[in-house]
Amino acid sequence: MIEEYIKPLKIGELTAKLPLIQGGMGVGVSLSSLAGAVAAEGGIGVLSTAQIGFYRSDFEKNPLAANLKAIAEQVKLAREKSCGGIIGANIMVATRNYKDYVCAAVKAGVDLIISGAGLPANLPEYVKGSVVKIAPIVSSEKAAKTICKLWDRHYRRVPDMVIVEGPLAGGHLGFSEDQLEPFIRKNPLAAAKQMSAYDSEICKIIEVASGYGEKYGMEIPVVVAGGIDTPEKAEHYLSLGASGIQIATPFVATEECDAHRAFKEAYVRAKDEDVVILKSPVGMPGRGLKNAFLERVHRGEKREIHCRQCLQHCNPAAIPYCITEALIRAVRGDVENGLIFCGANVGKIEKISTVHAVIENIFG
Repeated sequence: MIEEYIKPLKIGELTAKLPLIQGGMGVGVSLSSLAGAVAAEGGIGVLSTAQIGFYRSDFEKNPLAANLKAIAEQVKLAREKSCGGIIGANIMVATRNYKDYVCAAVKAGVDLIISGAGLPANLPEYVKGSVVKIAPIVSSEKAAKTICKLWDRHYRRVPDMVIVEGPLAGGHLGFSEDQLEPFIRKNPLAAAKQMSAYDSEICKIIEVASGYGEKYGMEIPVVVAGGIDTPEKAEHYLSLGASGIQIATPFVATEECDAHRAFKEAYVRAKDEDVVILKSPVGMPGRGLKNAFLERVHRGEKREIHCRQCLQHCNPAAIPYCITEALIRAVRGDVENGLIFCGANVGKIEKISTVHAVIENIFG
């Protein structure tokens, strides 16, 4: 039973009552309302810094400045709603001016920085002198070994936590198209076989974390993410030895989520067949909802691009659309003309509920 696995999630001196992290979702999906509500319930609430300042009047003129100001604003608001809970920031390594975002989050007083979409090689340097915990997102044993070895060798430290993001996650995915093939073809047997094999990868990552933790005389908790939406799935990963779970998609269809209601209703309407693997303009595969926008992209239609300087390796001249613009349109409610990232199990969502209800559904 899941009850026997519900233990506090400890990250150094930080302790969350529940072994639960709310996944960071940009642009504007997980801001202070959602993060604060999850933290108040005893989980770890996470702001996404991806174009976090899109709502500010100065965003179009100076996106970077607007985003850095918004980090301070949103952390403060999340704190006010968190009832003393833990607030983290998800900062993509692929973000242009990555160091500036990390430093802004540290200055704003976040407890934790979670970083994926690339390996955060220099993250320890950027948080040096602070008490902020740092956690890389990995999808393989190889990536876990690489980042631990790198930080050990260059900074004489290791991650405070490791998040393992599996192939059922939403948004950008740390897998090749070949690895995602069973999910692209929607082959249930092949997908189930791959998920079963991935359990072995999770166990190997836990072993890596355990080994480096032993070297430094600390425990490095491993948290599993991707497609977890039932007590049975949570129990499964916790029984493998994970210290916690990360959930994102179910939190979108809540009253507290920062996205427009039309965005949440798109999740409620979604069927399994609406979920597709797409190629992001930055070259990474991602998971989202099929709509008129993606159909136009598939036909080869292009829009004029006004670059907001969001990602390091994005070439406006070579991409079919601006991912920032597409995500902003969707989060503001124009769901047919925007990009809607989602997890693999979005089709199971039947109504807009609350953060409390989502957590109660998992942990009772």
